[in-house]
Amino acid sequence: MEMATVRHRPEALELLEAQSKFTKKELQILYRGFKNQGMISFQECPSGVVNEETFKEIYSQFFPQGDSTTYAHFLFNAFDTDHNGSVSFEDFVMGLSILLRGTVQEKLNWAFNLYDINKDGYITKEEMLDIMKAIYDMMGKCTYPVLKEDAPRQHVETFFQKMDKNKDGVVTIDEFIESCQKDENIMRSMQLFENVI
Repeated sequence: MEMATVRHRPEALELLEAQSKFTKKELQILYRGFKNQGMISFQECPSGVVNEETFKEIYSQFFPQGDSTTYAHFLFNAFDTDHNGSVSFEDFVMGLSILLRGTVQEKLNWAFNLYDINKDGYITKEEMLDIMKAIYDMMGKCTYPVLKEDAPRQHVETFFQKMDKNKDGVVTIDEFIESCQKDENIMRSMQLFENVI
């Protein structure tokens, strides 16, 4: 069964400039990179949008020492905000805009959305563990120091104890944001990529 290819045209740069925290020049650079330099090439995705399999293939190139498949799946779902099974240039820009230039509140909301796998408004221990395992898998077995098999679970237990303030077994967006804002390491990591582009 062959599907017709629908070409995707990015929204006017002026509109994206108004919606994101990027200048027109930065958007032009991002678009060239999205189309030509590695996010997608014409051969990989002639429609101008990336499906999940292509996203996983591209993402795996950044983590050759590990298995990034599961984490790329979660990341793809976070970028695919309209849940149509593809990431357009606009989806990509809006996600990057938050991650690179957003306020702490916007970044934490984005991170919460990543961890809230089933999108029910709560993070369970299982969801957090799925993300942690995916991160550990992506980093590979060559990390130093060598990680114990139960490291992801221990990491989640520690985080969950801090975050689940009312001990109801789930972390709400408010608990997540409050806990993250009190954690110096998390707050420092939020500022790492602010001036990347």
